[in-house]
Amino acid sequence: MGHTLEQFASACHAILSKEKGPEGRNEVCALLQDVLRDEAFVATHLTGDVPERKLLYEDPDLGFCILAHVYNGARESQPHDHGPSWAIYGQARGETIMNDWQLVTAAQPDTPGKVRHVRSYTLKPGMAHVYNEGDLHSPRREGPTRLIRIEGTNMDRVKRLAYERV
Repeated sequence: MGHTLEQFASACHAILSKEKGPEGRNEVCALLQDVLRDEAFVATHLTGDVPERKLLYEDPDLGFCILAHVYNGARESQPHDHGPSWAIYGQARGETIMNDWQLVTAAQPDTPGKVRHVRSYTLKPGMAHVYNEGDLHSPRREGPTRLIRIEGTNMDRVKRLAYERV
């Protein structure tokens, strides 16, 4: 069965209205994995002209956002969290090597926190992963990738703290 953005957003809204915590996010993650297997959905929302970050939907009541990401080359991000929010990364094309980090020293507004590497794993097409508040992670891409990501709030409006590897 095909998915539309409107149906997907409505289903996410229903789930997160009922269960705002990690259990609801896990349900949304499972739904996202189903959406990622929908070739028509992926072809519609992750075209070659999509920038690295494109807002597809922002929920007016709950504030969560559905985003499209198209990366054309290799890239490695610094360890980060999503501040007071959460995120779900969904791999549509290519592969992303995700790294989880353990906090060693807390970040301050003027001083980066220190983190230690815990593990690495690969997100392949059709896979999605939840990062709850405070979960430190960093993606690495060796080549082109396309993702659908859900943020608990629009991260364009959130100032985040920096972290360094030890």
